Amino acid sequence: MFNWMKTAMLMAAITALFGVVGAALGGQAGMLLALAFALVTNFFAYWFSDKMVLRMYNAREVDETTAPQFYGMVRELAERARMPMPRVYLIDEAAPNAFATGRNPQHAAVAATTGILSVLSARELRGVMAHELAHVKHRDILISTISATMAGAISALANFGMLFGGRDSEGRPANPIAGILVAILAPLAGALIQMAISRAREFEADRGGAEISGDPAALASALDKIHRYAQGLPLEAAERHPETAQMMIMNPLSGGGLRGLFSTHPATEERIARLMALARRPG
Repeated sequence: MFNWMKTAMLMAAITALFGVVGAALGGQAGMLLALAFALVTNFFAYWFSDKMVLRMYNAREVDETTAPQFYGMVRELAERARMPMPRVYLIDEAAPNAFATGRNPQHAAVAATTGILSVLSARELRGVMAHELAHVKHRDILISTISATMAGAISALANFGMLFGGRDSEGRPANPIAGILVAILAPLAGALIQMAISRAREFEADRGGAEISGDPAALASALDKIHRYAQGLPLEAAERHPETAQMMIMNPLSGGGLRGLFSTHPATEERIARLMALARRPG
């Protein structure tokens, strides 16, 4: 119920942001147009955002015939967690990473790069997929998928407004300063929303994944290995669609600066320390 409330609040906040962007760029008419765009975007984000994200990554669905070991691992973990079996996807990327998407556990999907399958041991990979199933079980995949889709839409709206915003009688931008500010602040607002959502979720998914797999040390080892490998292997699809970075088990974006300031993931060292503390607990 709490995640449903967070999702509703997110969609309402982004709808309001669309209205502000539209009003700044085109007055009342711009606000109404932007709100209409927001309503349509909300509808598509709820029903089709998972398909949109999977398409961004050129993910291909696999089954027990095309990827028997990987598919069987996910099925075993889903049974341990007493969850419906999600759809399973592979992404042909060398960078090691994984994510979950969908609007609820009955319509969920998990995806992993081919790089993560080659880098991790079976035990470590099991910990990673348990982490992703924990996201599904906690029902925070909807809010992460919607926020990724909506953040992209906010950026598109701001860029559209910069190019096609209101003009004065001489054909010049009616309010060029407002347009520039909106183009900068709108995507920033989307990033801040995502950051607020994501950091606490990762700790909870780590804990939940450790419970599902029964092996917190394996997930800790996987995070350490992914962190080291990912630094030298950019995930090209994530670089093209940075709004989806918060869905990944590890931040896939290269570079520091502002990207570091708005990281959607907690420090890997802290995540590992918490998992190892779980591993040391009796029982």
